[in-house]
Amino acid sequence: MKIAMIGTGYVGLVSGVCFSDFGHDVVCVDKDPKKIEQLRNGIAPIYEPGLEDLMAKNVNACRLSFTGNLAEAVDGADAVFIAVGTPTRRGDGHADLTYVMAAAEEIAAALTGYAVVVTKSTVPVGTNRQVKQVVFKANPKAEFDVASNPEFLREGAAIDDFMRPDRVVVGVQNERAADVMNEIYRPLYLREFPIMATDLESAEMIKYAANAFLATKITFINEIAALCEKTGADVKMVSKGMGLDGRIGDKFLHAGPGYGGSCFPKDTQALARMGQDHATPMQLTETVIKVNDQVKRRMIDKIVDLCGGSVNGKVITVLGVTFKPNTDDMRDSPSLTIVPWLVGNGAKVRVVDPQGKREGEGMLPSVSWNEDVYKATQNADAVVILTEWNEFRALDLKRMAKRMTTPVMADLRNIYTPKDVKQAGFTAYVSIGREGFGIE
Repeated sequence: MKIAMIGTGYVGLVSGVCFSDFGHDVVCVDKDPKKIEQLRNGIAPIYEPGLEDLMAKNVNACRLSFTGNLAEAVDGADAVFIAVGTPTRRGDGHADLTYVMAAAEEIAAALTGYAVVVTKSTVPVGTNRQVKQVVFKANPKAEFDVASNPEFLREGAAIDDFMRPDRVVVGVQNERAADVMNEIYRPLYLREFPIMATDLESAEMIKYAANAFLATKITFINEIAALCEKTGADVKMVSKGMGLDGRIGDKFLHAGPGYGGSCFPKDTQALARMGQDHATPMQLTETVIKVNDQVKRRMIDKIVDLCGGSVNGKVITVLGVTFKPNTDDMRDSPSLTIVPWLVGNGAKVRVVDPQGKREGEGMLPSVSWNEDVYKATQNADAVVILTEWNEFRALDLKRMAKRMTTPVMADLRNIYTPKDVKQAGFTAYVSIGREGFGIE
């Protein structure tokens, strides 16, 4: 089948590349000429393990191409996927659908035969019906249906998630559209991965409900972690004991500095706003948003306490600034709250992140970027672990402690044990939901 993918951001590019690996003819479209040139040269504008290799494989097989010409891509397509950004609208928390509707209008003008217009972007309930209206208004003669096909990809594991999904959700209005979508996902159907057909509204809501629930799990364990610190319990043991209950599960129960990324912050805000618009307040979700912001602030307090009550004039090495490992995504990362505060209060911040510099340089001014952990901790007054990259899991702590002016650590991902850190020569240590040492 011929597929046009409108948008080459995270969702669009990963989905387009994976569809081409299914054997479909995929054309990815983007308005940015520089991005198209980059893609044609085999360079992905995002970091995702294995993505560039899979791109090269399918480009060489003539199943994948890139263009800035939307009409060219849509001409003769069986399905046109909209995978453009839906950022949180300033001021009211709504998802901004400007790019979605603009894409729908362009698609309408370019349709040359029957096609299913599929929304891949995360959009509020009712959006696909709006897309249908926009397409029809722009081109009343167009032969098309709409479908909702939300993505559930984890950054850093997106290709595996696409190829071996927990489920595929497809919202359609008729059998003709369902047949097209079934053909697109036929490779997964043959391998017996669950493909769930729903109405449009249910598909749209599934995405928001799922993300809000996962954000709630993260926020819950972070609240429990705060209580563990007061009572002497160990949050790692608590989360393990909880996760062994099959009704709860062990995923998204790792205490840390709060959730971030491209999905959870904007999707919880959008769900909360939908609830307000329909006079059905999402009180749990609203509380999750509030508590998550408080968690990030609590991390700042930990660092200040570690530094003796003030960070002014202190050299602080921060390990990891992306919102999670194996991605270069900085969107709503806890680092964007914590690091600017440290800089604004007089700290000299050095940053080490395997993939964060490309996006982070513009987001985190006034910090120095380093590639080597040990050079970055030379004469440092504190080290803070913000992202649990594999590169940070087996550091030579003794070597690090000897190089530091004041060997103290804020381990905000619970990578190390207090015992190991103390034996390495650190004089103070704080983590999440566990007892540390050296702090009065």
